[in-house]
This record gives sequence, C-alpha cells and structure tokens, in this order.
Amino acid sequence: MTPSDELFSPSEVEDSLQVPPDAPLAVRMRPATIDEIIGQEHLLGPGKLLRRTLESDRLSSLILYGPPGTGKTTLALVIARTTAARYVSINAVLSNVAEMRKIQDEARKLLRHSKRKTVLFIDEIHRFNKAQQDILMPDVESGVIILIGATTQNPSFAIRGPLLSRSIVCELKPHEETHLIRIMKRALSDKDRGLGNLKIEIEPAALDHIARQASGDARRALNALDVGAMTTPPDGKGLIHFTAAVAEESCQKKIVQYDWDEDFHYDTISAFIKSLRGSDVNAAIYWLAKMLYAGEDPRFIVRRLVIFASEDVGNADPQALILATSGFTAVEFVGMPEARIILAQVVSYLALAPKSNASYMAIERATEDVQNQKTEQVPQHLRSSAYAGAKALEHGKGYIYPHDHPGKKLDQEYISKPAVYYTP
Repeated sequence: MTPSDELFSPSEVEDSLQVPPDAPLAVRMRPATIDEIIGQEHLLGPGKLLRRTLESDRLSSLILYGPPGTGKTTLALVIARTTAARYVSINAVLSNVAEMRKIQDEARKLLRHSKRKTVLFIDEIHRFNKAQQDILMPDVESGVIILIGATTQNPSFAIRGPLLSRSIVCELKPHEETHLIRIMKRALSDKDRGLGNLKIEIEPAALDHIARQASGDARRALNALDVGAMTTPPDGKGLIHFTAAVAEESCQKKIVQYDWDEDFHYDTISAFIKSLRGSDVNAAIYWLAKMLYAGEDPRFIVRRLVIFASEDVGNADPQALILATSGFTAVEFVGMPEARIILAQVVSYLALAPKSNASYMAIERATEDVQNQKTEQVPQHLRSSAYAGAKALEHGKGYIYPHDHPGKKLDQEYISKPAVYYTP
C-alpha cells in the first residue's frame, strides 16, 4: 500500500462519517443508503439517472439545489458511503483558497499513486466567490475531483457558468407532508438512532401539525418531534403523551421560506400577479399575506400593483390606476402594520376588476414596429410650424384643426401607413 493509500484509507473515511450519539435527531436519522431516502423520487426512483449513476459508481460532478431540509447533505453522505473514491467535505462559509489548494494537491497525488478520484462535497457552494469557484475548474474538468455542490440558491445565479456546464444540476423538492410523516414515524420506531427506546404515544393530529408547519423541511420536522418528545414529562407508567398541543408548542412560530433576491421572492410575486390577473381574489390575498408575513417591503408590492393596474386592468376600469397610486401614497404615509389593510383593499379591488391588457399590447406592438420595421417619418402637415423658417419648409401646411369641426370625424392622416395597435 502506498503512503497515499494509507493516508486516505476507506476505514478512515468511514470513521469521519460516524454520527455521535448525542447529535440532534435530524443528524442521527440521516439515511445511510439510497433505499432509506424518503422522497425525491424524480431523482432517486427506480431507473432514474441519479440512482443509476450512484449504483454504478460512475459519478460526475453534481449541483444539488433545493430548500433547506430536502436532503442535499444526506445525499452527499450516501454518495460518500457508496463510492470507492475518497470523500472530502467542506463548508464554503468556513473554507478559503489555501484549504482548497491543499485539497486539490492531495487529490492529484492520490490519483497519481492509486488511481482513486476524490469526491469533494462543498456545502453552501453559492458562498464561494468567483475566484474560489474558478480555482476548482481545472481539476473538475480533468476529472481529478468530482464536485458535489449543495446550494439553496438558484444555480443559474449562484454558480459560475463554466462550472455549471460541467455539472449535472439536481433540484431537490420540498418534502410532501406524507413524506415528513413517514420520516417522523421512522424516527419514533428506530431504537438505534431515533426515539424507539422511549414510550411515546403520539396523536395523528400532532404528526399532521408538525408536517404542515415544517413546510417541506425534514430537519425542521425532526427537530420539532425531538423537542416535543424530550420535553414532555412521562406519566406514572413512563408513557409520553405527544398531543396536538405538544406539537404546537414544539413548532412555535411557523417560518415562511422566503428570500429577497432569489427564487422564493420571484416565485411568490409571480404567483401573486397571476392570481390577480386570473381574478382569484382569495389566492391574491393569500400571497400578499405570505409576502408581508415574511417581511417583504410593502413599497415593492404596491409598485407592482400600480403596474398591474395599467398592464392588466387598463381602460376596462380606469379607476384601478387611480386607486393603486392612491394606495402607494397611503402605504408610504401610514406604514406597517396598518398598511397591510390598504394593500388588501387595493389587491381585492384589482383582483375583482374587469381586465384588459389592450394598452399594454398596443405599446408592445408599436415598439416592435419601431424596432423592426421601416422608421416612419412625420407627415408634412403634422410637423411643427412654431419656429422661424418652418413656413418656408411648408411644415404644418394642410393641417386641419379638429376643434374647428365639432362632432365631425376628420379625414386626416396621422401616420403614413395603416396601423392597428390598440384593440379594446
């Protein structure tokens, strides 16, 4: 055995993956194999690409993208246990260029001496700056390092294009409530890693409540389960009664998944606008409530409402724009939390108002003509005559003043080509 083999022996790698007995329940209950993973069937179901890749140990670089608690780190650890390659794990928040260069040097030595590649797991890879991501490029491209990056942010924005093009992007979805209930039941019955050695009688309503409040996050669900089980005193027979009330105490305030410059922000405002456009007042009010609850700037919301009033309501109800702009002023004047009432009034009005995008489509069609068609010259009779020399150029000659012909439609040309942009 070469010195490199001794340095990075499989047993030592396995030791690094051992979980301390006092670790949080969510850490102890992490699946050790592909078959133990609950959910993410679109990636790990029978015959799916990622599952086939793992089972054949023919890994390529991966970017694991999804909300917290969906199993990004878990999947990386499963890979660590199934691959013959050396496994190294770092966190982008704590790492630096010097550590990266050391890992890469060791990876090259290992490949040269024993033909073993290195799997490098980088948690929160979106926190690496451009230079740090660029350092990875040569070894990822040559296959010395198989990169597994985990991120909660959209890779299209967070990961450098060249690195992204050499990786398979796997989007992990928030867990369904049924998945979270299965995960919690497994923890309740597992005597080696979970709570199976405790006598716990849990109400179905308690499981349902935790699953609902966890918002797809398995870690949050298991943490709530752990807190409830460990803080509820047993009765005289040693039985812990885990009721719905205990579940509510364990969950405390629900945390809404939301950010201000990435997917949750844009997806929520998109759902909000589309609900308004579809005249679903209840859905629109819900998305408004979610944004305000998560701390969105009410001025951002009301600016979008002003745009919507013209773009999607338009002249079908001209009052909509007046109300929206008045709402803008009122929100600035009043401030939160009372501004939410003003926003709710504007939202409900716009949702229920008749809709017309005729003005929006008119300017879009006209702009397209300006960009792509021959540029129209101003007809001679419409040109300005209000300056010296205009008369000699015959600017304005032949113009008919409409107010001299009350009630009469003028047969006067205003553009030299036939054009229909506005269709009420």
